[in-house]
Amino acid sequence: MLNETLQTQELSAGLIEKLKNKEAIIGVIGLGYVGLPLAVEKAKAGYRVIGFDVQQQKIDMVNSGYNYIGDVVDADLRGMVESGQLRATADYSFISEVDAVAICVPTPLDIYQQPDTSYVQNSTREISRFLHKGMLVVLESTTYPGTTEELVKPILEATGLKCGEDFFLAYSPERVDPGNKTYNTKNTPKVVGGITAACSRVAVTLYGQVLDGDVHVVSSPSVAEMEKIYENTFRHINIALANEMAILCSRMGINVWEVIDAAKSKPYGFMAFYPGPGLGGHCIPIDPFYLTWKAREFNYHTRLIELAGEINNSMPEFVVQKIAEILNVDKKSINGSVVYLLGVAYKKDIDDYRESPVLKIIELLEERGATVLLSDTHIDKFKYRQKQYECIELTEESLSMADIAVITTDHTRFDYELIGRSDRSVFDTRNAMKEHTKPERYFLL
Repeated sequence: MLNETLQTQELSAGLIEKLKNKEAIIGVIGLGYVGLPLAVEKAKAGYRVIGFDVQQQKIDMVNSGYNYIGDVVDADLRGMVESGQLRATADYSFISEVDAVAICVPTPLDIYQQPDTSYVQNSTREISRFLHKGMLVVLESTTYPGTTEELVKPILEATGLKCGEDFFLAYSPERVDPGNKTYNTKNTPKVVGGITAACSRVAVTLYGQVLDGDVHVVSSPSVAEMEKIYENTFRHINIALANEMAILCSRMGINVWEVIDAAKSKPYGFMAFYPGPGLGGHCIPIDPFYLTWKAREFNYHTRLIELAGEINNSMPEFVVQKIAEILNVDKKSINGSVVYLLGVAYKKDIDDYRESPVLKIIELLEERGATVLLSDTHIDKFKYRQKQYECIELTEESLSMADIAVITTDHTRFDYELIGRSDRSVFDTRNAMKEHTKPERYFLL
């Protein structure tokens, strides 16, 4: 506080007061899996919220009160829209009206497995056109350490306004876990790292008014950015270990699921991670490679992260190899067989199939001449490699059409008793039938 100018103190104090009194108008750029839940929670907290997106379809759905995100309660979105607390637009000039704005846009990898920050840069440029004194900007998109300070800050300061004095800038990573019934946007603790102490104070005030979870303040945006990457790298590497154990146990004739259940009986020093057909979603398969890319700048090779990536990325191949072995037992080949994949989403009980390993399994099976049938209790149809796929209902008839059924996503609504009565071979990559009667020809990953 002693080093802050009187103007900075007045601007931060004024914004903090507006945030506490719920007089501030809040903007959210990107109305996807991160942005829409955040926008709804901010509206529920009493703020007037303007959501920005480049996709007119999303804007129309939000403004009509139609929910397209599983973690948002339909009635909450509809109520906030009908009350006028939340609206969506593609007109970024309305940023001139907001007191605080969060950037919640995708940060994918490009074809060279390098960070594609174009969405962040474009959003920041739109903000810079309407940036004004006393405004808070928060980047929430997962990205490499240094993005906020090296990319976002210079674009905003090109307006002539100075960060930490005229406007406030912070990084606060999203922590969305689609389908999690316990933790959501509202009650998950938040990490905040501001460029300056004033930036952190203002950002902490905003999240403290909106969320139930604790707000953990770190010394800089880079720490917060690294923290987020570390979270997902932790899972990435431990899942790779579970997958490698599954491959080895398969060769040794040992049930890897029983091994993990036994190991987790230890009350300390062990956290259970489970194998599967591969990694999916927009975080775990992608985020660690942001760090791998950034590490090269410091002449460091992230060997463990890249090896984990090799193992996890090889799992669809391993699954297809196991399918071939099971069909061989039945005196059949993949070429000409009908393979029934139960589940397209990358995890149970959600409709998100981004980066789903099932997509790669479909591709590998079709390359080998298989006919692929699909069922998913949350997805009706989807597009992959310019090809349209449709999911059918899981029935006795659909099972009878297949030479093998493969449980690739352990959706709760799948009829496992029906699967258990099947006279077809069933390959379970998720241990989904652990508590159910198993068919006579049952194979576990």
